[in-house]
Amino acid sequence: MGNTALGLAASLERGAVAPLRILHYTKPTLRKAAAFQVCLGGITMTRSPSRRPLAILGAALLSLLPLVACSADASSLPACVDEDRALNYGFYAFFEPLSYSLSEDPASPDFNSHRGYEADLLTALESLEGPNLAFSRSPIEAWDGIWLLPSTGRYDVVGGGITILDSRTRDASGNEAVRFTSGHVGFRQSLLVRAGDAQRLASYDSLTSSVRVGALAGTTGEARVLQIVGLADSQGVLAAGARVETPQGEVVADGSADFFITSAGESANLAGRSLLHPPSDSMPQIVYLGSEAGENELLQALADGDIDAVARGEIGNLDATRAAVRDYGVDFAVTALDDAVELGGFTLAAGDAELASCIDENVNRLTNNRAIGYKEWLDNPSVFMERAATVNRES
Repeated sequence: MGNTALGLAASLERGAVAPLRILHYTKPTLRKAAAFQVCLGGITMTRSPSRRPLAILGAALLSLLPLVACSADASSLPACVDEDRALNYGFYAFFEPLSYSLSEDPASPDFNSHRGYEADLLTALESLEGPNLAFSRSPIEAWDGIWLLPSTGRYDVVGGGITILDSRTRDASGNEAVRFTSGHVGFRQSLLVRAGDAQRLASYDSLTSSVRVGALAGTTGEARVLQIVGLADSQGVLAAGARVETPQGEVVADGSADFFITSAGESANLAGRSLLHPPSDSMPQIVYLGSEAGENELLQALADGDIDAVARGEIGNLDATRAAVRDYGVDFAVTALDDAVELGGFTLAAGDAELASCIDENVNRLTNNRAIGYKEWLDNPSVFMERAATVNRES
């Protein structure tokens, strides 16, 4: 044994130094090959009647393991990234209350300020001791294909209430481009209607050709309503006879896979669609808005009577009802809740499996494996920071 080990062993035998503290790393970082760290001070080890066995044990451990000074940085949570690296995070700017900019005006400095459920979750991730997570956040105005942006190299992580779908992991060529985290928020699709129409439009069965349903193209809200009312099959193939207005003119679906709409994309002939006319009186019209100004354009159209319903997730629709009178001068109501439950997550480049896994582990710590979610955050917006403090104390 070296002099340091022998000296410490003797000191332990005399009781002259604080007891040993042994930290076990269940998942060591790549930068730390040791499975254990030995520190002075901290957690008290039970002393036996004879001090010599303890001294021998301490000296033996010190001869085998690196001696690491205890500090406030010691933590059992492994690092996700290097300490001096900030991850470039792109967030959808118009999905209140999940992810949105403080100002809706892209010219305003407040447009860069991230707010909402996911914003608070990220801030709590940054406060965890050990993972070294820091996010440099940038707003994204356009929804279309937002989940694929990490594959461009511009962003490390992208979020904004993005439903996890295998079809969204692949690019236009069918190659895997991105991967999702495992999910931190649950969604159900629904309809947002004017309160006076809540009984008339209580279910999807009430959506006939006289009803105009607003949707944001490329969302699960659009894809799901098309499937439920029969305008598309489970693969997104449009019903024969459906007429779609596009910048290139009106196209008519023939029931083949040449005309499809999914939450991950659409056939090229349906890009830029503005209106879908149903082939049957038992199906609604679909009006496309919000591609540039965000989903608030849909809410304004509903308030103005230009559309009769908005096909969108329950979380966003419920939030709209709370401020409808203040923001739009009318009452809104949520109807036609879908039975299917979706999960929302973050996207990263397909090759960032290790980083995705590390973010996942820490998100699961903060959500207590999804026991803490949107409802708990809505009741207490500090819930994730409080959870982070608990995790730090227990680490």
